Amino acid sequence: MGDWDPQETVGNLIDHQSTVFVGSVDADGFPNLKAMLAPRRRVGLREFWLTTNTSSVRVGQFWANPQAAIYFADQRNFRGVMLRGQMEVCEDAATKEMIWRDGDTLYYSGGVTDPDYCVLRFTAQDGRYYANLSSKNFQITS
Repeated sequence: MGDWDPQETVGNLIDHQSTVFVGSVDADGFPNLKAMLAPRRRVGLREFWLTTNTSSVRVGQFWANPQAAIYFADQRNFRGVMLRGQMEVCEDAATKEMIWRDGDTLYYSGGVTDPDYCVLRFTAQDGRYYANLSSKNFQITS
């Protein structure tokens, strides 16, 4: 892959995907994966913000074990990136309001204060990028 800039290459791949695969660890130590809507907010390659139901299986798993991975796949060009890190379940009003969008009442009928609405904040520590029959590990620097 020669000289490449993960911020640009990986960031571009992420920004063009409508789905993210979210990995958690269950009580028996097995990995669990779930497809979710793309993050609502991204800060570099370090922070990703997603919405979900507080009552979901995944939220329970993250409360018990915050180790997580997220994966973005560009199926058309057969490229992908996995990021490893920690998932935080955020239920504070400021975070929920920051991520809320018009139309979210379709999923959370009680609005932004719905107790079954929460935000997942993923903080990445490192990643692995795959493209052109080659993989490259990288650290998250910012």
